[in-house]
Amino acid sequence: MLQDEIIKLKKEKDVVILAHNYQLPEVQDVADFIGDSLGLSRQAAKTPNKTILFCGVHFMAETAAIICPDKKVLIPDLGAGCSLADSITVEQLRDWKKQHPKALAVGYVNTSAEVKSELDYCCTSSNAVNVVKAIPPEQEILFLPDMFLGSYVAKMTGRKNMYIWAGECHVHAGIRSEEIHTLLDSYTNSELLVHPECSCTSQIMYDVAVGDYQGRQVQIMSTEGMMNYAKQSAGKNFVVATETGILYRMQQQNPEKTFIPASRSAVCQYMKMITLEKVHAALLDEKHEVRVSKPTADKARLAIERMLAIS
Repeated sequence: MLQDEIIKLKKEKDVVILAHNYQLPEVQDVADFIGDSLGLSRQAAKTPNKTILFCGVHFMAETAAIICPDKKVLIPDLGAGCSLADSITVEQLRDWKKQHPKALAVGYVNTSAEVKSELDYCCTSSNAVNVVKAIPPEQEILFLPDMFLGSYVAKMTGRKNMYIWAGECHVHAGIRSEEIHTLLDSYTNSELLVHPECSCTSQIMYDVAVGDYQGRQVQIMSTEGMMNYAKQSAGKNFVVATETGILYRMQQQNPEKTFIPASRSAVCQYMKMITLEKVHAALLDEKHEVRVSKPTADKARLAIERMLAIS
């Protein structure tokens, strides 16, 4: 059986397998750690293993390589990209910075290593608000690349001097508030969990403010925030607005609760490129190493460390 072979190989080769919350269930089952992108990279930094097999998309493996320069980082498929990370290039960022020479650049972890090397601060969906709050209010900010997360952060911080890049995650952009309202009508006692990359986040915040959710619990949070909330909540039914891969782990950890995807079509084809067969092949041949040049990694690490110092 392939799963048994993978478990045997990772022990023999001293490899730790990290899997993102959006990975296929069978890939999550062979992982040593499952979580969000930065949580996994932190785990990578702590692990004694010399090799990391990162089951996620390319920017995540790059982030692990930046944080762990002394480790070998592998990815099962080099083609596993990210529409959000692809929405800004390092050249575009440099041009944008020239247009706003006094601004600080705050970038989401969903960016390439080259883009991270041009940032002043990195952030994740769970700490973006705290990172922006830590910057003096009179300081101009360039926020990139996710416009929905940027809009959410601007609203939460009341920031008026924040310029937001017009990038999006194609999966989260497709989750609509109309679909969510229809589902909530069907599951009258359900709570709503929403990822801030969703295009409907601002609309949901407005709807909550004017009472359209009629006192229903609505939480806007990162994937790991959703996991933690679902565990501690007394609620039994949850409508979950993010990529559907997270539902597998949620159900495993909370077998007595019900989790309903806000959109069944919210599936990232890049995350699903990582299959059990590719995990096995990468382990067997120790192939698809992700490398980041030392100058780029050193500069990118500064932005990540500044974020970690805040959060």
